[in-house]
Amino acid sequence: MTTLQVGDKAPNFSALDQDGNSHSLQDFSGKKLIVFFYPKASTPGCTAEACNLSDNYSELQKQGYEILGVSADSAKRQSNFKNKYEFPYPLLADEDKSVIEGFGVWGPKKFMGKEYDGIHRTTFVINEKGIISQVIKKVKTKDHAAQILEGAS
Repeated sequence: MTTLQVGDKAPNFSALDQDGNSHSLQDFSGKKLIVFFYPKASTPGCTAEACNLSDNYSELQKQGYEILGVSADSAKRQSNFKNKYEFPYPLLADEDKSVIEGFGVWGPKKFMGKEYDGIHRTTFVINEKGIISQVIKKVKTKDHAAQILEGAS
């Protein structure tokens, strides 16, 4: 699991979103950025989390936040997910897992008695200077925006 902590410099990253547009940490210099990692597009927990952030997007933007969702899904799968639920923020298609591994959220997981490697649902809040101000490892998928806003105060 991630060893990144509050106060650490956020890992530099660059990846393509669902439409082939490139996004990197430098693009958000001077802005607060929420980077949320989720295991798989269109699954119940990931949908609940992404929809909660979408439903609270205007409030998050009022507080100065930009949002990026990241999973190892293909651009096509991310595009279908974004379009189906009309998410107002980009979803990075990190198929080579460079961003996922950079943030240290790839690793062993257990589900129904089976062990496998996968993405640990984790959210990083990065301040205007590129420093991590919040790491949320126990994501409440249906109430995630509130978790972020509470941690910011």
